Amino acid sequence: MYDPDSTAVVVVDMQNGFCHPEGSLFAPDSEAAIEPVTELVASARDAGASVVYTKDTHPEEQFEGNHYYDEFERWGEHVVEGTWDAELHDGLDVRDADHVVEKHTYDAFYRTGLEGYLDTHGIEDLLICGTLANVCVLHTAGSAGLRDYKPVLVEDALGYIEQDHKEYAVDHADWLFGEVTELDEVTFA
Repeated sequence: MYDPDSTAVVVVDMQNGFCHPEGSLFAPDSEAAIEPVTELVASARDAGASVVYTKDTHPEEQFEGNHYYDEFERWGEHVVEGTWDAELHDGLDVRDADHVVEKHTYDAFYRTGLEGYLDTHGIEDLLICGTLANVCVLHTAGSAGLRDYKPVLVEDALGYIEQDHKEYAVDHADWLFGEVTELDEVTFA
């Protein structure tokens, strides 16, 4: 049971680049996560909980001159700032009252205003869904736990490339810094 006044649903990176068949890093199971993510958001919104969407966006020159960290080298060019690839998927019900966080790394807290937004709104518990389970979802959830938020991964609302990637993320989060639940177990008081 979650208190809508102190809970936010954090929808991680449900963008065209990851969730649309024409996206640069499309994964079918990320597209499959749209429906459960939308269901979770609707339930939270009906209860009065906050909704946050993250967008992974990369300026074209972001990794030029970097010593080591280069996502374009690792993944290829993806979700470049200002492109269709970087836009949130049309299957989501994004509203003006929702908070959108643009991030440039796997972690939605790194050099963004997410922590300030959550603190300003009295948020303590985060229901985390989206994609990819073992990359941006896991890094965002871990970062949330280190900041004393309660990160709860909604297991059946996660996108992934391979099933064992999702299982790793869920097991790791549950063991080390957070909790895991399923969509039908999420209720608001």
